[in-house]
Amino acid sequence: MLNTAVKAARKAGAIINRASLDVDLVHVSAKGRSDFVTEVDRAAEEAILDALRTAYPQHAFLAEESGASNSASDEYTWIIDPLDGTTNFIHGFPQYSVSIALQHRGQLAQAVVYDPTRNELFTASKGRGAFLNDRRIRVSRRSQLRECLIGTGFPFRSLEHLDAYQRMFRRVTEETAGIRRAGSAALDLAYVAAGRLDGFWEIGLSPWDMAAGALLILEAGGFIADFDNEPNYLANGNVVSGNPKAFPQLLKLVQEGRQRA
Repeated sequence: MLNTAVKAARKAGAIINRASLDVDLVHVSAKGRSDFVTEVDRAAEEAILDALRTAYPQHAFLAEESGASNSASDEYTWIIDPLDGTTNFIHGFPQYSVSIALQHRGQLAQAVVYDPTRNELFTASKGRGAFLNDRRIRVSRRSQLRECLIGTGFPFRSLEHLDAYQRMFRRVTEETAGIRRAGSAALDLAYVAAGRLDGFWEIGLSPWDMAAGALLILEAGGFIADFDNEPNYLANGNVVSGNPKAFPQLLKLVQEGRQRA
């Protein structure tokens, strides 16, 4: 199943790379405020779905552009973001990814995050570790938050969380070495798994933004949870992650920012 997902991700990446050569010709439409979709998103998703449905016609699917597609049995569900970081892509900013995850009976089982611009392939299978281009990866070992580099994402689709986010941002800024907002949550989570970031938090994500990255972090020895330190991030969209030492410290700052009046 992981090999099938890898092949599907690479097919989508090839479509994205071809389109990136002349991105000004790509047709863009808006799904909502600061939320864009392109013909490339749709073509990449169709390539992924075609590959997965051919191999596993009985499986269910949850994809960003086409939504949920149920099957006779929901034992297996693929969670797909064909182009995470569409805004980056349409501006020629080379930070975006393909994200594919598989849930088995509600538990994350397989994960692929593919960066087509760098040809970096992050993969994980439950209980078997996480890898970058077939090399085992682990979360970082930094234990002092003041030495940690933390990733984040802005609540750009809905401004209702902006005040709470700004409070969180201030607390994290005060206590860490730096914050980075690159624009592809799936890739940010993969970077936590690879030790490039020591932690990551964001408000209001969708399941397809997080599913693959979450398994990568868990298999790389990291922690991931929602703002209440519960495993409900795929449902409520609020996520905190990090290495074992950074995670509880980052979670505390995020909780303080959320609760402060």
